[in-house]
Amino acid sequence: MKKIFPADHIPTLTHVAIIPDGNGRWAKQQGLRRNQGHKQGVENVGNIVEYARELGIKYLTFYAFSAENWDRPQGEVVALMKMLEHFLKTNLGKLHKHQIRLKAIGRIDELPPKLCVLLDKAIEATSHYQDRTLIFALNYGARSEVIDAVKAYSRAVLDGTKNPDDLKWEEFSHYLYTDDIPDPDLIIRTSGETRLSNFLLLQGAYSEFFFSPKLWPEFSKEDFIKAIESFKKRERRFGKTGEQIRNNPAEPILNR
Repeated sequence: MKKIFPADHIPTLTHVAIIPDGNGRWAKQQGLRRNQGHKQGVENVGNIVEYARELGIKYLTFYAFSAENWDRPQGEVVALMKMLEHFLKTNLGKLHKHQIRLKAIGRIDELPPKLCVLLDKAIEATSHYQDRTLIFALNYGARSEVIDAVKAYSRAVLDGTKNPDDLKWEEFSHYLYTDDIPDPDLIIRTSGETRLSNFLLLQGAYSEFFFSPKLWPEFSKEDFIKAIESFKKRERRFGKTGEQIRNNPAEPILNR
């Protein structure tokens, strides 16, 4: 396998976000039920968490369950919730061992109560870790996030603590679910699909993208490294010219 530098030595690669797509198609190819594909996909989440830790990536986000996924067959939704519960139960020890903080973004309170309890416990138990953060986007949708942020900001305006004439992006971003999470530098989507599907639309304004043809259960460490190597070759301009970036490599960029 081609050797690469740890992610800590790649400029600005702090946060990788992943849309792990293709579990159902993988299962169909293998002659298995869709739920078996999701099970294999959940196992691969654990693998990629480990690879990201080895590579020194500080923030890793998975689009685990979208706000639109509730429209899938009920049996599939129930199975996904149980798999998420199982992941939390079986991986909490690894989070402690590797000092990884767990966070969740989305309308978490609308998830099944049992899953909410497990999430809350895992989040609280790992909240003191600082070096690595694993984020699950659960019941998440970027449009819902904007609505919730606007509502929260509107309440601040109504109670007189905020003046809308003074509003700037830096302030509004604090009302998003990702308030204390840096914007993703790299967004990866598997399965050959080339769309964001309502995922981190505002936070991904200046992200780099990597679309892999691999279905999520077969997305390997080598595929992950391939995405990172692709990122290393990009010139991130943030609205500036390439010459400006090359002449002032340490100049602050448009990223929280």
